[in-house]
Amino acid sequence: MSEAEQVSAVLDRMGAPGALAPRLLGVLGPGAAAALDANPWLLLRLPQVTAEQADFCARRHLGEGARPDDPRRLAAFTEHVLRMSAARGHTVVEEKKLASVVGKLGVADPAAALEAAVADGSAVVLESTDEDDDEDFDFTEGGGGVPDLPDTELFYALPDVGHAEQRLGDQLLRLIGGNEPIMDSMTAGETVDAAVEQGGFTISDRTREALVTATLRPVTVLRHGPGDAAEIARALVCLDAIATDSQVGIAVAAPTAQAAAAVNAELARVRGERAAAGGSEGAQTPAETGGKPEAGGTGAASEAEDAEEAPEAERAEEAEGSEGAQGAEGAAKAEAPDTQGTEEAEEAQKTQGAQGAQEAQGSEAPPKSPVRAVSLPELLAQAPVGAGLVVLCEAMSVGAARAAELASVCADDAHLVLLADLNQAPSATPGQVVVDIAASRTAHVAEVADDSAPGPIAELAAAVAGGGVPEVEAPGREVVRVLAASAEEAVHRVVQLVTDSIPRALGIGAEHVQVVTAREDGPAGARAVNAACKERLNPGPGAHGGFDVGDRVLFTAEGPGYGPGDTGRLREVDGGAVVELVGGGRVKVTDPAALRPGWAVTVAAAHGGRWPAVVAVFPPEVPVSRPQVYTTLTRATRHVSLVDATGGGLETGVRENAAKERTTRLVRILREG
Repeated sequence: MSEAEQVSAVLDRMGAPGALAPRLLGVLGPGAAAALDANPWLLLRLPQVTAEQADFCARRHLGEGARPDDPRRLAAFTEHVLRMSAARGHTVVEEKKLASVVGKLGVADPAAALEAAVADGSAVVLESTDEDDDEDFDFTEGGGGVPDLPDTELFYALPDVGHAEQRLGDQLLRLIGGNEPIMDSMTAGETVDAAVEQGGFTISDRTREALVTATLRPVTVLRHGPGDAAEIARALVCLDAIATDSQVGIAVAAPTAQAAAAVNAELARVRGERAAAGGSEGAQTPAETGGKPEAGGTGAASEAEDAEEAPEAERAEEAEGSEGAQGAEGAAKAEAPDTQGTEEAEEAQKTQGAQGAQEAQGSEAPPKSPVRAVSLPELLAQAPVGAGLVVLCEAMSVGAARAAELASVCADDAHLVLLADLNQAPSATPGQVVVDIAASRTAHVAEVADDSAPGPIAELAAAVAGGGVPEVEAPGREVVRVLAASAEEAVHRVVQLVTDSIPRALGIGAEHVQVVTAREDGPAGARAVNAACKERLNPGPGAHGGFDVGDRVLFTAEGPGYGPGDTGRLREVDGGAVVELVGGGRVKVTDPAALRPGWAVTVAAAHGGRWPAVVAVFPPEVPVSRPQVYTTLTRATRHVSLVDATGGGLETGVRENAAKERTTRLVRILREG
């Protein structure tokens, strides 16, 4: 009997569905059947199981042995509350609040429950000093004497979550303690100016000041807005010059492979524009390499102009008509599964070719190894990182545990730069790293800002940040809003946009379009949309654990060369799944549980990734928040389609549901350190 069958047998004896066996096996690991048999309250490790259901199964399994004050029950209930809290992004729960919630689950003695959880190792207790930021102590004579010491607050956390945040704080304090500038402010400013002149571009005064700050300070948060991708690329070129002149080296990372590809595309455009300005015969103009993000008519030519002039209803009818004519064969051609390289990667390759031609003609050659971004998993695999300047793009998407890994691999004298848009949602995993670092006042905060007018996507995102969802002018069809009367119609519109409308009107292939949904389940959730997309784009029996070669997949776990949020294409199955990531790199995945269908992903999974085109789906009766919509919009570099079936709920959610605070300890750790 396999271990899954053994778990299923235990579930059957306690009256629980056998379908839970695979999930429990994944959560509990080896020996799951024996562990569950000894402690039926371990069912609460699954988020869909309630306290009442766990009690029912325990009574059926243990009989009179299932006492309300059983330490196993008390510990499991406490851990359950901590897990639910961590799923909402909190790293810790304050002692009194935790006791209150546990008591509401039917625990007569919450204090005993908290003690039981600590005793069996399912929770840890962490102390922090309750500091009043506005209180000024007066130690002068006659000033009232020595004030009382601050109170100590107790927090409870899951061991891995609590320890990760503590480790992050300790590592940041290590870097802050270095406090050695890479170069003095005057030299840094001169280096930036020289890089700007050599590059043939301009940067704003705010960006110049931010770059000097990053050179002087060991940990820096560089804020930016939704339309600052090009300015960020120019800033990275300047930071590369600083690292080169000071001989400290630079490492640039983004949370996912697709985000790194987007950064490299912007870097390629900066270099391409420089080469074109120099009159190189081999240089490519931005239009020839796919154009700038949000540029009107990018890669679409006359079809985009026709689409702009045609009313939405006419284009929808035309798309529906072509849908029936094309069938699955046409959709498969639109997907072009044999071309995994993204537009971003293609543009980078073209620009590198242009630079090679320039060098061959005897012109002034660019640096042999120009700065480029890698995925965060790729950078962490190179540990320890010897670069004196470490830059993380899209830093809002990185939780406490991942940030702790990054800080840990940095050298003692390294400068850590976090590029972040603080209007985005916090990470899908526990923590609010960038927000806490900025709030702690132990690091410096500066701004990277492009003074040029924002494109339509950035304009809409900025409006959403302010609480509105207005109509914006989009002459290049950068923003399209498609209304749907139901969840089912929303799914139909999504498939239509991915397989026909966007490829035909904008020249963006289906392989470069990412669907982002407001939720995982439901009739217009990621599961339903993935099923519909697979049927059109890569139909098959799911011969390999539910997947077929050619399927787009999403990574939900870490592994060699990949991390949560990465997307790719399943290329072969040989002793494991071989997945081709954005940009062409291949990784082998031995754990099938690490993969999900990836044509459609949730906002949380999309956070940290960027794609040429995004189709955002907002189904009816699903809560919408301002950070959620803002983050979705900023996942797109060239085009975003909003499929709205909320019946006005989108505007209401953006207006009324602002960011929710998370309970964390990082600010306290940094200030106490």
